[in-house]
Amino acid sequence: MKFSKLFRVGMSFLTKPYYRTRVLIKSGYYDSLSDEDFLKKVFPKYMGYSLDLLKQIAHGLAQQFGDSCEIVIHDVRHGIENTILYIENGHVTDRKSGDSASNVVLEAIKADPSTLQDQYAYLTKTNDGRLLKSSTFYIKDESGTLAYIFSINYDITALAAANQFLQSFIQTQNPAEPSASRSATPQITHNVTELLDTLIEQAISNIGKPAALMTKDEKIKVVQYLNDAGAFLITKSGDKVASILGISKFTLYNYMDAGK
Repeated sequence: MKFSKLFRVGMSFLTKPYYRTRVLIKSGYYDSLSDEDFLKKVFPKYMGYSLDLLKQIAHGLAQQFGDSCEIVIHDVRHGIENTILYIENGHVTDRKSGDSASNVVLEAIKADPSTLQDQYAYLTKTNDGRLLKSSTFYIKDESGTLAYIFSINYDITALAAANQFLQSFIQTQNPAEPSASRSATPQITHNVTELLDTLIEQAISNIGKPAALMTKDEKIKVVQYLNDAGAFLITKSGDKVASILGISKFTLYNYMDAGK
């Protein structure tokens, strides 16, 4: 074997897990090791540091989001029995380390790993009917085989009940046909000056551009909006509107008449 080829083979053994696996199996080295020890030899970084990192993340999330947030790490490398390797706040689903796989885990084990996609913020239920907002992450080893499933289950039962109460409490009856001069959410003002300013702001907002850039037809729409809203019943409102639109009071009155 040429030195260059020998060098490439050596580097492949050191840097490529797949190649190390083939070499170790062909050499018979695998026969003397358990499955877990073999994986530790072939994928030392994954088997060691990654699992510790998952546990660290699980503990941190549980501390951050409190007792209602269950974090579960399933070890699916050895089948469906006793898959729960690590769990925080297991009281949420009444589970503990050593318990078996759930339906989600079972489906993942049966599926082709290449087709698995992480699932976010979906709704699940406990046996006693509590609502959970769940997310599931599929952790694969360097060969693409599913190794761990990292699950987050947040009990939103109380929040859902509170939301239902709040929705019923804040629900309002909207007019069947709100007039064009009324904003979608009426604003409470403290005096007629604020009221006029609010109406002018709404009128200009309806056009969608500053008064200085408006065409004649757009200015007419502003004046008609204000007229329909009763803005010109306010003392000296005509002077203010004319100034903002950059027109004379005579033109303002013509614009008001244009809508009749």
